[in-house]
Formats: sequence, structure tokens, C-alpha cells
Amino acid sequence: MAQIGYSEKVMEHFMNPRNVGTIENPDGYGKVGNPVCGDVMEMFISVEDDTISDIKFRTFGCGSAIATSSMVTELAKGKHIDEAMEITRKDVADELDGLPPRKMHCSNLAADALHGAIEDYKSKKVGK
Repeated sequence: MAQIGYSEKVMEHFMNPRNVGTIENPDGYGKVGNPVCGDVMEMFISVEDDTISDIKFRTFGCGSAIATSSMVTELAKGKHIDEAMEITRKDVADELDGLPPRKMHCSNLAADALHGAIEDYKSKKVGK
């Protein structure tokens, strides 16, 4: 995989992803997919006082998709939902010491899944 141009951080998050799994009855849930590459990401969040107290993901995809999902959970955990909503694909790629250009769409999916989970949380909160 190194010949594709993955950084050591990408490889570390791919081989040892953080926060894998699901949260039963999450406060927020987001799911995104890319029909071109086939990647699918699910993000589950628990929120206390508008702060992400726990976050888990399930990803079906390439090494970049898994690594970016793992990194997004690391970036978002412990942050206020408004701050987590500002996490961009560039933030994710930068934290992973870069991604090959043809894999940048993966980091976009991870951020989108997070944003979807936060939006789901907000919509549920308004309904209460």
C-alpha cells in the first residue's frame, strides 16, 4: 500500500482503527456512500451537553476510507457539536499527513458521515 502513497499515519489508522463499532440507541446517526467507488460509512454519536461523548463508525471500503473514518472519530470525540461540524475533509487529510489525490474523496465521506450524525442529533433535539 505504500506505493500508492499512503502516509504512516494512514497505515496506522487502517491497521489499528479507533472507535470501530456501533452505539446502541445513538443520539445521532449518519450514513453516506459513494456509488463510484462503493465505499459506505456509518457514524454513531452519543452527545452530552451538546458535546460528543462517544463516537463509533462502521466502514465498508478501502484503506483510506477506514483510516479517514478512524481519524474523524478521533478529531470529533470530546468536541462541542458545532466545533465538530466544522471538521472538513482537508482537516482529516492533514491529520493523516496527506492522502493520495485519487483517495481524497474518502476523507470527504468520513466528514460527511459525521456531519450527518450531528444533523440527525440536532433534528431529534428540536423534536423534543
